[in-house]
Formats: sequence, C-alpha cells, structure tokens
Amino acid sequence: MPERIERVPREELRVTQNERLRETVQYAYRTVPFYRETLDAAGISPAEIETVDDLSALPLTTKADFREEYPDGLFAVDDDRIRRVHASSGTTGNPKIVAYTRSDLDRWNEVMARSMAAAGIERGETFQNAYAYGLFTGGLGFHGGAEELGATVIPASSGNTRRQVELARDLESDSLGCTPSYAIYFAETAAEMGVDPRALSISTVLFGAEPCTEPMREEIESRLDATGIENYGLSELIGPGVAVECREAQSGLHVWEDHFYPEVIDPETGEPLPAGEEGELVLTSLSKEALPVLRYRTGDLTTLTYDECECGRTMVRMDGVTGRTDDLLIVRGVNLYPSQIEAVVLEFDAVAPYYRIDLYREDALDRFELTIELEAGFDGDADRLRAAVRKRLANALSITPDALELVEYGTIERTEVGKVRRVFDHR
Repeated sequence: MPERIERVPREELRVTQNERLRETVQYAYRTVPFYRETLDAAGISPAEIETVDDLSALPLTTKADFREEYPDGLFAVDDDRIRRVHASSGTTGNPKIVAYTRSDLDRWNEVMARSMAAAGIERGETFQNAYAYGLFTGGLGFHGGAEELGATVIPASSGNTRRQVELARDLESDSLGCTPSYAIYFAETAAEMGVDPRALSISTVLFGAEPCTEPMREEIESRLDATGIENYGLSELIGPGVAVECREAQSGLHVWEDHFYPEVIDPETGEPLPAGEEGELVLTSLSKEALPVLRYRTGDLTTLTYDECECGRTMVRMDGVTGRTDDLLIVRGVNLYPSQIEAVVLEFDAVAPYYRIDLYREDALDRFELTIELEAGFDGDADRLRAAVRKRLANALSITPDALELVEYGTIERTEVGKVRRVFDHR
C-alpha cells in the first residue's frame, strides 16, 4: 500500500505545501544572495508569498542562472555542511553543480524509496543498477533509494553489458535500472550471448534520463518480458525521485508534491497554464537545504492531471515528457521533436528501435536526412517500407525527410554509457 502521504486528501496536502513554501522562500531569500537580489529587483518581499497560489509572482530560475552562478553561487549552506556534490554535463557551458546536506541525502533516499515502491519493487528483491555512478545523479540516486527500501543492490553501473547480462542471470536480478536505450541494448546483447532475455528473472525495468515514447516502452517490455516504469528527475531539484509511474496504472508520473511543487507555463510567455494544457514544467523545491530552488524552468514539455489515480494516490500526475524546449528542431519551418519522429518510426514492426537524424543547410535551405535500422533478419520489400514510413511521417508530422535510408540491423552505433544521441545538427 502507498504511504499515507501519497494518499492524503489534496486539501491536507495543500496545507503542507503552503507551510513548506513559506519556509523555503524565506530561507532562500535569507541564505542565497542570488535569490535576495532577484526578489529585491522584482520588488517582491518573501512575506508576500503565503500560499502556492502566490508562486506566479516569483521570477523564474533558469539553467543560465545555474551556469552563471557556477560553481556554488546558489548554495545556501557553508561548505562544512555539504556532504556531497553532483553535476550535470557541461556540454553547453559550465556544468550545473548541485549540493546536498545530510538531511538532503536522507530526503533523496526517502523519495527514491517511495518511487521504487510505487514501481512495484519490494523489500528483499534484487535491484541491478545500470545507471552510471559518479557526478551523474542516476547511479547513487537509485542506489540509495533501493537500500532505503530494503532491496539488495547490485551496483553494476553503466557499460560492460556482457557482464551485466551474466550478473542478471547468475544473481537472478528482479529489476533493472537504466536508460530506455540501454534496456534495448541489454536485451540485444543477451540474445547475442545465447541468453533468452525474456527468460531472465527481471520483472521490472525502471527507466529514465531519456525521453521514452510509448512504442519504445512496448519494445522494452516485449524484449525483456518485464513491466517498464518511467522515472523522472533532474539534478537541479534533487536527481531521480521527483516523479514516477505507479505500477498499477502506468498512466502518468506521480509528482511527490510534498517536496516538489509543479506548475506548467507557456514556454513563450512564461504565464501559468491550467491543468490539462501542455506547456513547460516548472518545479519549486519545498524541502531542500543545500540548494533551495524557486520556480525552476525544466525545459520539459508535459501536462498535469489532478484526477485521483486508480492506484489511490492523490498526488498530481505529469504526462511523460513529450519533448524538451531545447530539443526543438525547426526544419523548413516545421517544429519537430525527436520523440515525435521516434513514435512514428517505431509503429513499424520491421524497424528496430534505432534511428539517426542528420540536419544540414544547403543553399540557405534545410536538408533533413533520416536513417532507420531494420529489424534483424528483415526480408521484406525495402522500397515499400520506405514509402510507407515517408507517408506516415507526412501524415503525422507534415514533413518528409529529403533522404530516408534503411540500414541493416546493427549498423547504427549503440550507447553503453550515458544518454543516447539521436540528432546530429550540422547546420
């Protein structure tokens, strides 16, 4: 059964949120010069923020703010209280450095244990952790949550996939944590080793760190004969543990609202949107010590649903992320997200879950090339399949690639470590 806080009436939850929000805003103003200067410049006193209904008066925090305050300008505590730091990649500038006090780490373990329990993981089961350990929050986030829950952890980390398969087989892992793309690669590697991935004892795959379309989930579940559960989080708020699908419904991700307050805004205007409308997810931490965060623009596009879930949890559900504002591709005036292309491509059984998008600029015009990998042993009519994919892309997305190449199974490079790269923009 879910913990009581997960099933609390929303009016009772709102009391907790309001109390924690007031404390967080006052704390951030008092301890973080960035927030004090930002609120002062906006003419806002912390005393004016009494309930979550007042949140929209606060300025938004952005990725650029994290990078400009690098490395520790957003920290609220002195170094002697920090027990761990993590960091995002710095591919577009300074990495985003995040910090944790002892209480923050305890809270992280708590929300991760809550997430894993909602996914159906039980005390005493064996969880194989194939998320990377290190500065990336995934590995240690899932590790701490599994131990807090009372599960046995195999700290396999990422890569070395043949060894991963052996561990899953020999230690009879009950669940696997990894990115969606790695789950597919894991199953492929098992098959190449002569190990039937569906015969492994893995019954749950806890995936995250990458967008996952419904066709990709179905592919994971089919290849491993397991239930795929999506997890959501980001380093700036805590890491994984912000939201998770429940095993009962698999219909949206429950946001742990007692620790992270969600809003959805119009990504163009910044104005809050009503429930059910798609926009950019904004999150406010309600219990962080080392790094309180007010109205953080995640860049993730989603919707919020407040209807009670069939699992009995009353906390809001966010839809799976349909795309990221910074992943938006504009090709010949058409707005596209890679996940939209993936969803179309994987409708075809003859196609493997691997594709590559290449964008070029020729004579001031965009050129869109799409490479798709065929399933192993494909013996159909390639020209007919190519035409069908083109037609479906045109109907669904109002665009067709200038070049559509079908390649043999195994041609497109796999990723054992880190997030998979699908888009190569050469413009």
